[in-house]
Amino acid sequence: MHIPVLLRETLEALQPRAGGCYLDGTLGGGGHAEEILKASGPDGRLLGLDRDPDAIARCTKRLAPYGNRAVLVHSDFASLAQAAAQAGFTAFDGILFDLGVSSFQLDEPDRGFSFLHEGPLDMRMDCTKGRTAADWIAGFGDDWRGLAQLLRDFGEEPQAGRIAKSILEEQKRSPITTTTRLAEIIERAVGGRRGAPRHPATCSFQALRIAVNAEFEQIETALEAAIGRLAPNGVLAVISFHSMEDRIVKHIFREHEGKMVSLPQGGARYEGRAPRVVRLNRHTIAPSETECAENPRARSAKLRAVRRIED
Repeated sequence: MHIPVLLRETLEALQPRAGGCYLDGTLGGGGHAEEILKASGPDGRLLGLDRDPDAIARCTKRLAPYGNRAVLVHSDFASLAQAAAQAGFTAFDGILFDLGVSSFQLDEPDRGFSFLHEGPLDMRMDCTKGRTAADWIAGFGDDWRGLAQLLRDFGEEPQAGRIAKSILEEQKRSPITTTTRLAEIIERAVGGRRGAPRHPATCSFQALRIAVNAEFEQIETALEAAIGRLAPNGVLAVISFHSMEDRIVKHIFREHEGKMVSLPQGGARYEGRAPRVVRLNRHTIAPSETECAENPRARSAKLRAVRRIED
């Protein structure tokens, strides 16, 4: 069962109201979207996007009672400007991004996101296009350094070199096409679990997933587009699940506050600009102990929100 993370805190930030226009750029299970539609009744409208066609099909059924108040589009959130224009939305009073992989994707073995289930090594959020994780591994050939760099950059994996060498050695013997085989290779490479609190393949699977779906590039593009599409006093709320996602969100928010920042990748610096947003919360908002007990997947969630300054 899908449980929307930080639901109460998100609604407090967005403050949905009757007649408002809202965007959920990462529909997932539709839990956040449904509550926004409830709170913005009787005539608030919501544009819902997801790059996963399964999510669109699922949410079409869930949100059917709201009729034409809910407009759902198969699209990644980086393309929100085009999707909004085509759907007839000009500006939004509230925008939500719930980043990362969804519970449905993790729990479906055929999607290949989880090392806990036997499945094809896919990891594409949009299964209609793009290279799979198996294709990515095969594409490295003998370049273990390139694979190690990916594991470090996107997974912060401390044993990236050892893991990369093991993966490509096994790939030479026979193509790695399943999640469990990849997880076993990584576990052997680092010497087993040894009582570790998490599976040794966690960081590597995260890194591959981020690369397959170009997640960091998507987040940067989507945040810029979202700030540009906010109505005056509109709110952008973003839920992230690991430090690298949160760092990108924080730095782009700071840039649009008119502050100089260092980018998390590449060391480049933004030029200062006139403020366009103000922060609603100085520090990230984390789920309560009660929510974490009821939904363990909420443990690492962080919420940041900004309000568009009225021009």
